[in-house]
Amino acid sequence: MMMSAQAADPIKIGSFLSVTGPASFLGDPELKTLEMYVEKINEEGGVLGRQLELIHYDDVGNASSARNFASRLIRSDQVDIIVGGSTTGATMAAVPLVEQAQVPFISLAGAVVITNPVKKWVFKTPQTDRMAAERILADMKDRGITKFGLISGTGGFGSSGRTQTLEVAEQMGMEVVADETYSGSDTDMTAQLTNIRNTSGVQAVLNFGFGQGPAIVTRNYAQLGMELPFYQSHGVASDSFLELAGSSAEGLRLPASPLLVPDALPDNDPQKEVVQNYKAEYEARWDSKVSTFGAYAYDGLMLAVRAMEEAGSTDPEAVRNALEGINGYVGVTGVFNMSPEDHNGLDPESFRILEVQNGEWKLIN
Repeated sequence: MMMSAQAADPIKIGSFLSVTGPASFLGDPELKTLEMYVEKINEEGGVLGRQLELIHYDDVGNASSARNFASRLIRSDQVDIIVGGSTTGATMAAVPLVEQAQVPFISLAGAVVITNPVKKWVFKTPQTDRMAAERILADMKDRGITKFGLISGTGGFGSSGRTQTLEVAEQMGMEVVADETYSGSDTDMTAQLTNIRNTSGVQAVLNFGFGQGPAIVTRNYAQLGMELPFYQSHGVASDSFLELAGSSAEGLRLPASPLLVPDALPDNDPQKEVVQNYKAEYEARWDSKVSTFGAYAYDGLMLAVRAMEEAGSTDPEAVRNALEGINGYVGVTGVFNMSPEDHNGLDPESFRILEVQNGEWKLIN
């Protein structure tokens, strides 16, 4: 009798997300995605014959709140796995606790530092900012661009992206001829863009940031009549960015998940069906547009489920080992191949290059 009662205990999936606050455009679709698919998986019989229970907290994008909630998930909620961390700051605040408690953690945040160097218990679903830099600079090179101006936000995402871009440029024999920054509270970046425009030799501009900043930069860029090829990072790969930036976004390029252009994918693309299904299900359930950030949560949850199924248990060590061995998992963000050396499992090619044409995303590459 003891055994069957225990087997029926729910599997606890813990999460801390930036559901409200400045990073709500990340956390809100992430939470909606987790809620919806936990519901769906439970309707279909759960995992290992047990129901999933989602226990989540809103860290409002605050790192010390994230740390407190991670502690609560581990100590009092006693979760089996954590799928969360909308931002790099929130994620990194939780990492020491997760490592100490030896609980598998799948982060939904971007910076390379999360999984590099490898941390035993920490995995992540978005491509790293380094991969974004590699993908963008490769596209620039294809267009004959070798010298470009960089503008970036001073927050965690922007400053990490800046560092990665400078390193990748050096490796690829390209030159950052102007290097400007803006803070999250800035409402006008005309001065920084004017400095870039007046720099001799500049052939293109890349903005690395997320939230409101990039939309302001995009509008200022158009106001200044800058004709140079313009790139943004994956930090703004969503339809809501297009709404914020309006017609000023015309012609800009960025690296993104195929989720923004599912119908443009060829039929033999292994991701096409997964991407189309997620988009259709999310939009039907929430009556709002899908975002690539919600997809990070979808992939995180599905990787967790797959690892538990492969481990045949929720034993933390067994689940961690199964996660590390995941190969060929076709997600919305990309095809994941984890290994002891790589807890992200994606390559730069998982990014597609999109261009804004007539106010819509178009697949370039």
